[in-house]
Amino acid sequence: MRIKLIALFILLGAVVSATAQNTTSVSWSTLMDLKFKDVYMESTGGYVYIPLFNEKHKPLDGREIEITGYIIPIDVESDTYVLSAFPFSACFFCGGAGPESVMAIYFQSPPRRLKTDERLTLTGVFELNDSDVDELIYVLKDVRIK
Repeated sequence: MRIKLIALFILLGAVVSATAQNTTSVSWSTLMDLKFKDVYMESTGGYVYIPLFNEKHKPLDGREIEITGYIIPIDVESDTYVLSAFPFSACFFCGGAGPESVMAIYFQSPPRRLKTDERLTLTGVFELNDSDVDELIYVLKDVRIK
């Protein structure tokens, strides 16, 4: 029985280690190294900035990532938050940062109530968005708080 228990713990350790190795740690400096192109879109009736993702960004698309940032509540009743490279006073919506410094986050299950400027490390599936003007350019899905 003891040998089976030890084998189970070794197997669980290997699974946890393999899962951790599949998660890529991403820095905001990598995400903010981005250029934009001004494009006219008939659907909006105006010009919008379209991100030009580079070779640093493209391999991250669809991968499990880990990133640390500041929580910015959009609508706490519906658990709508974004993650920002900067605190609220300097974020994209309120300060001088650009759209490359925020990320839409969609939790795997409803989180506890998160506070403005709470600094968290999150994991989830990262997506690049260069076509949906109603969504942020970076999206993190199936988010878990680390």
